Amino acid sequence: MIPEILFFIEIKFLDILDILLVAFLLFELYNLLKGTVAINIFFGIVAFYLLWKLVTALDMRLLSEIFGAFISVGFIALIVVFQPEIRKFLLMLGTPGFMKKRSRFLFWRFDISSQVELDIDQIIIACKKMAENKTGALIIIANKSALEQYVETGEQLNADISEALLESIFFKNSPLHDGAVIIHQNKIKAARSILPVSSNQLISAALGLRHRAAVGITEQSDAQSIIVSEETGEIAYAIDGKLQNKIKPNQLKTYILDNLS
Repeated sequence: MIPEILFFIEIKFLDILDILLVAFLLFELYNLLKGTVAINIFFGIVAFYLLWKLVTALDMRLLSEIFGAFISVGFIALIVVFQPEIRKFLLMLGTPGFMKKRSRFLFWRFDISSQVELDIDQIIIACKKMAENKTGALIIIANKSALEQYVETGEQLNADISEALLESIFFKNSPLHDGAVIIHQNKIKAARSILPVSSNQLISAALGLRHRAAVGITEQSDAQSIIVSEETGEIAYAIDGKLQNKIKPNQLKTYILDNLS
């Protein structure tokens, strides 16, 4: 026999559609934010919202009022915090041929574009030669996050990866040497890009802005950073906000391969 309480629960088609649409939007928002530091903020907001709903359902009026005030005022703050992601989302929607590259069926995403392998050897050879010549360099290997907002700050190239091109970019008299090279999908997307600088106090004061920028971009994304010191010729590597100095070329290749998606 069906419990009587179930007769008081009326589930309509629009209720099911409402739940599916909310789940779909949350899933798409997660796909947009994954690989960036904003994903942690996203999970925090979801947890805070669920907690607010819980205290409201339990009729805890004081907590419900406090949480409700944060929710109502926090909408403006969210626009400020997620401004790069919102801009990225709008640019993505307005990109011609966007639907041709990806197709969707409910919650499943099918990526039609082929997987592109990174030409790591050219990067390693270039770093080795620049280290021998003490040529300062900063190379960013983007992972899931394409780092479009930072690509736009530099000179967009979209060129094939080659040892000669990387060395010419970071040659001290080159107009493109000051800044970072961003690599994504086996292409040099941009040179002379401006990156966020880390404020981590644990980074040695002897290291310059190049190393701090390398750490900064890995703090805010899932990218990998390669640094060649202009003063010492040493190679350094950064990921997840952590910096490793005095890296050998063979070690560098292992690190890159281990952290590629």
